[in-house]
Amino acid sequence: MKKILVVDDQLEVRELVEATLNIGDYEIHKAGDGESALKMAAKTHPDLIILDVMMPGSIDGYEVCRRLRANPETATSSIVMLTARGQEADRQKGKEVGADDYFAKPFSPLELLNKVEEMLGE
Repeated sequence: MKKILVVDDQLEVRELVEATLNIGDYEIHKAGDGESALKMAAKTHPDLIILDVMMPGSIDGYEVCRRLRANPETATSSIVMLTARGQEADRQKGKEVGADDYFAKPFSPLELLNKVEEMLGE
């Protein structure tokens, strides 16, 4: 069973993503901020991380992505940035910090499921 970590400061978004992915055979973990995301990723070693960019606290999604890539335990996890910031500069910054792909909010649950399956090679 593939593990997916969903990181978003909005509970509603985490729940929507989880409900969308429950269609598949995935083990879902969730975090509401950058610190929790880093701890959860180190603990669960997810195959895929769906990561919001704008989060409260001192660690935004870009910094979480940087740290995940720098940690040998999480460096191989696929990372998809999920954010309302869909400008080309934002996409470029995501790539620069190591994101594998970028998915804009608001999103279609079917498109998100297709993206997850693509990222996990299913």
